[in-house]
Amino acid sequence: MSTVYVPINCEFHDVLEATAVRRRPAILALRDPAGQPATVHARIVDLYAHDGMEYMRLDDGRVVRLDRIISVDGVAQASFADACALPAH
Repeated sequence: MSTVYVPINCEFHDVLEATAVRRRPAILALRDPAGQPATVHARIVDLYAHDGMEYMRLDDGRVVRLDRIISVDGVAQASFADACALPAH
C-alpha cells in the first residue's frame, strides 16, 4: 500500500467527527499498512493531524491513518467526492 498520504473528503471527515462525538462503538472497515482489508469494532476517541497526515485513535489504542478507512458504520469513504481543497496560505 502507498505510504503517500491522500487527504480525505471534508464531508467524510464530518462523518468521522459525528461518530466520535456519539461515543458509541462503530464498525470500521479499514486497510492495514500492507493494504489488506480488516474490520474493527471500536470507538473513535480522537481525530488529529501529525506531520501533514490525519489519524484517528481508537479506544483499543490503535491509530489509523484516515486515508486507510474504507467505511464507518456502512458509510463508504468512496461515496464522497475527492478531498476538499484547502485554501493556500
